[in-house]
Amino acid sequence: MAKIYYDKDANLELVKGKAIGIIGFGSQGHAHAQNLRDSGCQVIVAEAKGTEGWKNAQKAGFKVADAAEVAKEAAIIVMLVPDNLHPIVYRESIEKQLSSGKMLMFAHGFNIHYGQIVPPPDVDVTMIAPKCPGHMLRQLYTEGSGAPALVAVHQDASGKARDIALAYAEGIGCARAGVLETTFAEETETDLFGEQTVLCGGISSLVKAGFETLVEAGYQPEIAYFECFHELKLIIDLMYQGGLNYMRYSVSDTAEYGDYTRGPRVIDDMVKDEMRQILAEIQDGTFAKEWILENQAGRPSFNASRRKETEHEIEIVGNKLRGMMPWLKA
Repeated sequence: MAKIYYDKDANLELVKGKAIGIIGFGSQGHAHAQNLRDSGCQVIVAEAKGTEGWKNAQKAGFKVADAAEVAKEAAIIVMLVPDNLHPIVYRESIEKQLSSGKMLMFAHGFNIHYGQIVPPPDVDVTMIAPKCPGHMLRQLYTEGSGAPALVAVHQDASGKARDIALAYAEGIGCARAGVLETTFAEETETDLFGEQTVLCGGISSLVKAGFETLVEAGYQPEIAYFECFHELKLIIDLMYQGGLNYMRYSVSDTAEYGDYTRGPRVIDDMVKDEMRQILAEIQDGTFAKEWILENQAGRPSFNASRRKETEHEIEIVGNKLRGMMPWLKA
């Protein structure tokens, strides 16, 4: 069982006297910065000058500078730009400013785990990874609660790396809910596996396959969309609220029986064998190498896949049907 830390295990004073540099004022960055400031911490923000992120950070009242200046001034440097930008931002702006005793912090372990960033041995390297989007992290903090998070220590030069990371977690509100201890390897590999096989790749492929099967059998695409896509949120919300058993309690007995008897025919041993292969490719670095090379080449395969998927019939039908749903936000 994972060790879980709470506010009682954290000492906010460990970070209150330190300048915290938030590198990137995007989805996570804006929430971390504002939560930390509201907790009494000293925050400076790094963004590219003239960008929306720069303007938003200034509008929110933060001191904003380029990444090199922020890294020079900050004792805790938090990498919250997109993962694919980490190596270049690190090499061009952060690396030369990492003097002894500083902390380099991440919200995802990819670039440390796969060696795209190799910090000097005399700095702390940690991770605090909130398990929610940035806007939710901010909302929960303002409501007096918080989101769960993960904590990991890759390098403990100071001997206090975990304590400082937990203080940071308290500052953004996550220690209110609980901070689970992990490693950079475990967080990275499980995160990639979940995205690829269930949360993004698995679900999108499953709903498309169901939609295509019904349409190919002659059913109306609109009906197929409702049954295989639209109602997915209803089921996921029930699972999110109370687990699989609560979902099964809430649906009809017919749906529950179909769950037990037909679900394992769709997600069978062949699917699990493929999941094991995907996990092996994550563990041995095959996927990381592929994705790194894809970015270096200008993302030709990624961009082609993105264009192709926007033209899928389920997207065309869905756009039309969502126009009938005024409660949905644009």
